[in-house]
Amino acid sequence: MVSSAKLSFLLFLASSLFIHGALAEIVCEDLPKDVCAFAIASSGKRCLLENYAAKDGNMEYQCRTSEVVVEKMAEYIETDKCVRACGVDRNSVGISSDSLMEPQFTAKLCSSACYQNCPNIVDLYFNLAAGEGVFLPDLCEAQRSNPHRAMAELMSSGAASGPVSSEAAYTLNDDAPAPSYV
Repeated sequence: MVSSAKLSFLLFLASSLFIHGALAEIVCEDLPKDVCAFAIASSGKRCLLENYAAKDGNMEYQCRTSEVVVEKMAEYIETDKCVRACGVDRNSVGISSDSLMEPQFTAKLCSSACYQNCPNIVDLYFNLAAGEGVFLPDLCEAQRSNPHRAMAELMSSGAASGPVSSEAAYTLNDDAPAPSYV
């Protein structure tokens, strides 16, 4: 049986989402955890899933607004179809460029189902790759033509040695052409 406090909370959450939906406004903190990751708020900032230890010791999750602004994309929640096509997980806390080192992940990310149809996820990993000194379109081309060579090139590019400074990543991102989604 549902307690009145839980019922009140559920009604509040449902009405909050309805009101924001009616106003076409997405606020990360109002999103349920199962749609948080790969969502972009109305402000243009990425939503991210965070975890914390609750008072009872259990791990809880919450959706937060990051400081990362996505140019030319706001009020966007990634589709389940794209999440599956790109091989990403909505329940992961934080993301890392380490996944680019996994051939199976890179193959899914670079597949036409993902790369040409899921601009939000591709933009995110484009920026992660750039922060490691890797140009995602080149990595995907190498992945399509010779997957083993793609991994060897990625490892020899210095991406495996650790991240570059945020200033260098910013410079790389500004100078690099935007990814093509067509």
